[in-house]
Amino acid sequence: MQQTSKGLKFSDVLITVVIALVFGVLFKVWDTVYSASKLLFPQSGQLTYGLWFMAGPFAYLLLRKPGVAFVASSAAAIISMLLGSTWAFETVVYGVVQGLAAELVFLLVRYRKHSLVVAGVAGMMSAVGSFCVDLYFGYAGYETWVLVLKYGLRFFSAFVFCGVFAYLLIRALEATGVTKSIRPLSQSDYAALNK
Repeated sequence: MQQTSKGLKFSDVLITVVIALVFGVLFKVWDTVYSASKLLFPQSGQLTYGLWFMAGPFAYLLLRKPGVAFVASSAAAIISMLLGSTWAFETVVYGVVQGLAAELVFLLVRYRKHSLVVAGVAGMMSAVGSFCVDLYFGYAGYETWVLVLKYGLRFFSAFVFCGVFAYLLIRALEATGVTKSIRPLSQSDYAALNK
């Protein structure tokens, strides 16, 4: 099992800010992808929606520390808003709620599990958070079949982007050795040094 210190170091905060910057720019660009994808069929844009949940789970999978999912999600939303997001300040509200929802999943596993499934479930919880914000802003006033289609596709997208894509991206980074400079050594690494 990997040993992780619970507190955030300055380097953790710095890496989280860089993640937020990258995702904030990506979120702004993604506005266009989302708009174009809505032309395929009713609610098809929801298949692209999961990317907007990805900053938090990605940050958690990379750093494996409490709070980074919330900070990354919130900061990425702020950056997206500052870059001129279509939804203006609502973007920040979504980012904060989605970050809190993802953080709750990581808290429930006591910040000890870093799997594809945990990240995917965190993405799905972010989708739940987005649904709550949608209700508040009046974006969920549809017939039942439309709600099921819309949020069913959003939940699927959330799992794919936050679970599958984020996890595979982290695995690719691990294969390069980049994460060794970010995370503490595992027990197996210490054992290898003692041989």
